[in-house]
Amino acid sequence: MSSGVLSPSVSAPAPAPAPAGNPGIVIGDAVYSGVLLAIDSSLVPEQRRSETPSMRDGLELHTETELRILGCELIQSAGILLRLPQVAMATGQVLFQRFFYSKSFIKHNFEIMAMACVNLASKIEESPRRVRDVMNVFHHLKQGGGKRSAPLFLDQNYINTKNQVIKAERHVLKELGFCVHVKHPHKMIVMYLQVLECEKNKVLVQTAWNYMNDALRTDVFVRFEPETIACACIYLAARALQIPLPTKPHWFLLFGASESDIREICISTLKLYSRSKPAIAQLEKEVEKKKMCLEEEKLKMKGVNYSVTPALNHTSTFSPASKPGSPREVKTEENGKQVREEKEERHLNSKSPITSVKKEDSGVMQNGHSASRGRSRSPSPPTRRSRSGTYSSPSSHSPSPRQHRSQRSPQVRNDQSRRGDRQRRSRSRSNSRGRHRDDGKRRHERWERRERERSHDGGRSRDYERKNERRTRSAHSRHRR
Repeated sequence: MSSGVLSPSVSAPAPAPAPAGNPGIVIGDAVYSGVLLAIDSSLVPEQRRSETPSMRDGLELHTETELRILGCELIQSAGILLRLPQVAMATGQVLFQRFFYSKSFIKHNFEIMAMACVNLASKIEESPRRVRDVMNVFHHLKQGGGKRSAPLFLDQNYINTKNQVIKAERHVLKELGFCVHVKHPHKMIVMYLQVLECEKNKVLVQTAWNYMNDALRTDVFVRFEPETIACACIYLAARALQIPLPTKPHWFLLFGASESDIREICISTLKLYSRSKPAIAQLEKEVEKKKMCLEEEKLKMKGVNYSVTPALNHTSTFSPASKPGSPREVKTEENGKQVREEKEERHLNSKSPITSVKKEDSGVMQNGHSASRGRSRSPSPPTRRSRSGTYSSPSSHSPSPRQHRSQRSPQVRNDQSRRGDRQRRSRSRSNSRGRHRDDGKRRHERWERRERERSHDGGRSRDYERKNERRTRSAHSRHRR
């Protein structure tokens, strides 16, 4: 059943001979390989089923089977809580089974892949759900479906998990070659029972439907055709309800199913009801152990490769790649020992209490005063003056001023700290005195200005009073006359 194959038109030239087993497509004068999307290509061959990627990584077959069943149960439970149709849940379980026949459970987390399959199946069956809803449902199932679970916090862990689910969905599409169509035997059960004139028996129909949903947890959907699975589910339901079906000839031969295939499907489905429920923590521990073993093997292999290459172990080889880029990058063992000894000596000297008095040859401070100014006048290399007042040449081995400060005795340090405090106090006092003097001068100048203004205003008022007196006198004299 091919979903679509391109074919040349009638007016196109005769196609060139294509390689055997690879039908080609003619575009112009060139022949290209054909793209065939068929349901038959989704079935896993016997070679891949006998040795899966998980088994090659060291995982046991029993553990892998339990992980497959557990992942499908999570998808089914999550689909029920998300209110997805049964077709979407079945599609997610089939995609989960297909993916882990091409990839290993050790290299991929089955819970993340189950979330990705639910999200992808909801889109395929046109019932999309948000990634956040899928994560909340799986978080609820992990804590226990019957209990009141704690909410999922929207922290950095949530963001990382969401990104992993999105990447896992793309990984599933890539590994399956974007061939994600699944042909389900749901409708076939009803059609076959109509042919057998048993469609009115609702109990038989529901029982066969239930067996088919349980068979999704096994690998029968990647091993057999959907028609054969539908016949096996009807056979199981009829045997459980003791309903006779035609046997001469057998009724399933009409639908292209064989007795051996139906027997294998029935056995693998009935094993689900006799197995004990595994512990999720135990399965995760086994997977983690195998993962650690793989990492250790990889590290051992890398160590062997590194020991083979001489350029990484020997620095005296003639290859240019092994030589250091600068003399500061690589040092010999002798220089390394000398540097370590010098550091130890400096460390011990800095801790000793007798470092307050230094030798005159070193040209450093003695009791807090510089003693290097009385040096000989013999020609010497150019010197530089440090903050403490000492002179030192670039080739001298005298310690730095920071080391002088660290090597002073506690008495000298206390004296210096007291002197510094006195100087700061004297500076602050002088500054405050100067400020007070300036403030006094400013106040005196303001007072003088105010007095001048007052005196000026007082002179004007006196002249005005004298004029008024003269006027009044003249007026009195005139009135008397």
